[in-house]
Amino acid sequence: MTIRTRKFIGTIILLVLVVVWSLLGMAIAQTPWLAASGLYQAIFYVVAGIGWVLPAMPVISWMSRPDA
Repeated sequence: MTIRTRKFIGTIILLVLVVVWSLLGMAIAQTPWLAASGLYQAIFYVVAGIGWVLPAMPVISWMSRPDA
């Protein structure tokens, strides 16, 4: 597979990841136990904001591999 194809597929995967991650984050943010506490909200938003990077890192490294 060429690097161009990997980048195209990886871009689609990353877009789907970001959309799903943000929708899940919004759904979880509406739960009553989280909405009631400012401290829990702060922790949640930090984790949710940075957390998408962990599943994205392997995709990005796969995308940037040079051709054989």
